[in-house]
Amino acid sequence: MDRLLQLEVFSKTAELGSLSKAAEALRMSNAAASRHLSALEERLAVRLIERNTRRLWLTEAGQELLERSSTLLNELAEAEDAVSDRALSPKGMLRVTSSLSFAMIYLAPMLPAFRALYPDLSVQIISANRYLDFIEAGIDVAIRTREHEPDSNIVVRRIGQMHRVLAAAPSYLEKHGRPEHPADLARHNMLIYNLANDPYSLRLSKGSTTQTVRIAPTLDSNDGQIICGAARAGLGILIQPLYIVQSDIAAGRLVPVLRGWELPLLTMNIAYQNRVRLPAKIRVFSDFLVTHIREHSEPGIWIDATK
Repeated sequence: MDRLLQLEVFSKTAELGSLSKAAEALRMSNAAASRHLSALEERLAVRLIERNTRRLWLTEAGQELLERSSTLLNELAEAEDAVSDRALSPKGMLRVTSSLSFAMIYLAPMLPAFRALYPDLSVQIISANRYLDFIEAGIDVAIRTREHEPDSNIVVRRIGQMHRVLAAAPSYLEKHGRPEHPADLARHNMLIYNLANDPYSLRLSKGSTTQTVRIAPTLDSNDGQIICGAARAGLGILIQPLYIVQSDIAAGRLVPVLRGWELPLLTMNIAYQNRVRLPAKIRVFSDFLVTHIREHSEPGIWIDATK
């Protein structure tokens, strides 16, 4: 039991980035947590965690132990869940990461109804456009646009595909004119999401015709909300998923251009760590999110959204 408790203290410290927070989470004193961590390092004869007055970080040996022990601790927690009411009533903290746009449009609005069903489950949303490491960041669920993960321990559940559009403010089109052909984009002010695949090359299709256009940015950014704000202000033409700009288009703040020409669809997925048994909190959240998207999205945004 001492060995297991030592691993729990170590793992929780690495997850929370603080020994005192780990002690609080495990309901023990700081002194007791420190003793367990020291005993683990002494038993293994290796330094696992380095720390100064401002932060702590894992050594190389500590990182390896965390990766190996996480599976053991997760399986133990899942075994306990299987024989407790947590399987029916998930409890604790669920950490979710997604882009800021997805969090604002889908995650935040669904939380009141989700929390009403699962009042003992708290949600932490980490807004990030880069792909965070699950173990390092303590992530349970990630909303991602890549279809395959380099890590075979990550499970990808497809939500569906969505349209992307080109659009600009009426004031921009009045001043600069409307592009009539993909080649016209080369002379326009382009607002580019720089984390997209090959962001400076657009492939547009119309029937059996495909055109690839190289574009130069007037503005590029790693956040869709910045791009949308600049487009509404009349800076240029954006390329964004339809779900992000649908409300602006409906209100007339943005106007689609090059109608009839289609950009490649964007695939949206739910990703989580592979487990022998999927934790109840991940299962209920994923199911709820898919249902929420299907029932609350405007028609035409999603293609083959998961049923």
